[in-house]
Amino acid sequence: MHTALPVCSSLYWQALVDSSQQLVKGIFLTQGSNLRLLHWQADSLPPGHLGSPASTLSTRRPGEPPLDLGSIPWLGHALEFGKDAAGFLTRMKEKHGDIFTVLVGGRHVTVLLDPHSYDAVVWEPRSKLDFHAYAVFLMERIFDVQLPHYNPGDEKSKMKPTLLHKELQALTDAMYTNLRTVLLGDAVEAGSGWHEMGLLEFSYSFLLRAGYLTQYGVEAPPHTQESQAQDRVHSAEVFHAFRQLDLQLPKLARGSLSAGDKDQVGNVKGRLWKLLAPARLASRAHRSKWLESYLLYLEEMGVPEGMQARALVLQLWATQGNMGPAAFWLLLFLLKNPEALAAVRGEFETVLLGAEQPISQMTTLPQKVLDSMPVLDSVLSESLRLTAAPFITREVVADLALPMADGREFSLRRGDRLLLFPFLSPQKDPEIYTDPEVFKYNRFLNPDGSEKKDFYKDGKRLKNYSLPWGAGHNQCLGRGYAINSIKQFVFLVLTHFDLELITPDVDIPEFDLSRYGFGLMQPEHDVPIRYRVRP
Repeated sequence: MHTALPVCSSLYWQALVDSSQQLVKGIFLTQGSNLRLLHWQADSLPPGHLGSPASTLSTRRPGEPPLDLGSIPWLGHALEFGKDAAGFLTRMKEKHGDIFTVLVGGRHVTVLLDPHSYDAVVWEPRSKLDFHAYAVFLMERIFDVQLPHYNPGDEKSKMKPTLLHKELQALTDAMYTNLRTVLLGDAVEAGSGWHEMGLLEFSYSFLLRAGYLTQYGVEAPPHTQESQAQDRVHSAEVFHAFRQLDLQLPKLARGSLSAGDKDQVGNVKGRLWKLLAPARLASRAHRSKWLESYLLYLEEMGVPEGMQARALVLQLWATQGNMGPAAFWLLLFLLKNPEALAAVRGEFETVLLGAEQPISQMTTLPQKVLDSMPVLDSVLSESLRLTAAPFITREVVADLALPMADGREFSLRRGDRLLLFPFLSPQKDPEIYTDPEVFKYNRFLNPDGSEKKDFYKDGKRLKNYSLPWGAGHNQCLGRGYAINSIKQFVFLVLTHFDLELITPDVDIPEFDLSRYGFGLMQPEHDVPIRYRVRP
């Protein structure tokens, strides 16, 4: 999760073919700030939004990275990039090494894939490398949000205190309560016996619904079984509308919506704006400090109520859009790896043995308990390593000499786009991780059970060995809340339910390739499961 445009999402894009004659307008950016990851594209961008124009960079100058224009004039590698960004960038790395420039839809993008050199980018001041203009553009392009005098840096400084320390604990406690409301409440309503659904729907719906109640508030007192039932119904309505919009985001980002899709997206947005209208939220109880601070921030900017509702829909996606997919992959890897599942269950049994109350009476899962789950931490880190694929991008504001960790230096031109893709390196780098495509639940554990932090490339210890939450100035502010939420969800699922794959030998699905750059990948198709409340 994250807050504001940088919220837990690493906002990024690559622009691809739009529905008319304009093919691909560029690559996009990201804001590495949270486990949300925003990924966008546009069918028409202002000059400079996608990198140096082809007319000014038709040849490589001395000191610049290798230049690959592709075989199609103007388009360059746009079609390959749009079809499978990871596959394309892997081929380019094999051809050119860990830094190169490619032509994409009339624009040039420099790609850096050396994790030892990432800090030179992510900590560079905004006066040289910036993402703010893209944040504003994407807000308008995807979510129809226009904020006067918007400054992501100001927003970040105002929202940061609402996601740390005692406010983080308040969010974590509320999330545990709301997860119990939706997860256990729905199960009780459904009755005993086995129930079937897709694992992605299961994970995404329960986490987003509980997250919505945590951030945006619950039914006003008195708090009864009836009010909890209303919370379940209302949060399910929010999730249903949200998911319809989420499914259309890749097409929306590319500008490739059909006429029918455009009508559907317009209707869904309108429904979400009504559901999250400030006037409607005003009567809700236990609203988070995050929400109160964000609404005050919007009011101080003079944002009208209708636009505030649109901003709140953006924030719902930015803060909640990656936790469900993250939990999906984690649970799927556990269900496909009996040894890993047994290790996590054993860790939970130890937690329950040391608890002061039986699990049925636990109203919170204390932070010290959440921090004492090294096996689950390793499972989560390994799952994110395999499935988090945000783009981290910057605009080169002034001509820049980019220093590499090995002593080389490359010249970047003002107006260039600079792209980091940690999914390829470090996360899938075979020099860093043995069998990088294989899920190993204890990969991030030392033999003594402590967290493993020592990983190496080219004989040197890596500082950035996995970057699911972004890095540098724009690392996800809400990562603590996101981690706690995912861990609480997995704890509740595995301690309260029997959970099984309907087809035990089912293959792990391939990625939906259109999701590269959004943050957490989503599967091409859901995986059927069945679950029941434990006796």
